[in-house]
Amino acid sequence: MTQTQLSRHEVAQRGKKLYSDNIRAKVECPDDIGKMVIIDVETGDFEIDELGIDSARKLRERHPDAHLFGLRIGYNVAESFGGVIERTTAK
Repeated sequence: MTQTQLSRHEVAQRGKKLYSDNIRAKVECPDDIGKMVIIDVETGDFEIDELGIDSARKLRERHPDAHLFGLRIGYNVAESFGGVIERTTAK
């Protein structure tokens, strides 16, 4: 299969759309808030774990050439270095 070349912007755009349209309702539950969801933006396949590393590895095993995008469930950013991570979902 031919690998599609995507820019970082395209990967982010696709990842955010997949999350809002298909994944959010499945993962924004009390047990998963604060965990990382990693999304294969071409297939819509996703995995969840505390840091995102194991999820990315699992997705790469299934889809070696995947374009991956990650989000922290229930928050506006995945990580912050000296800034503020704002909650986007109710507690």
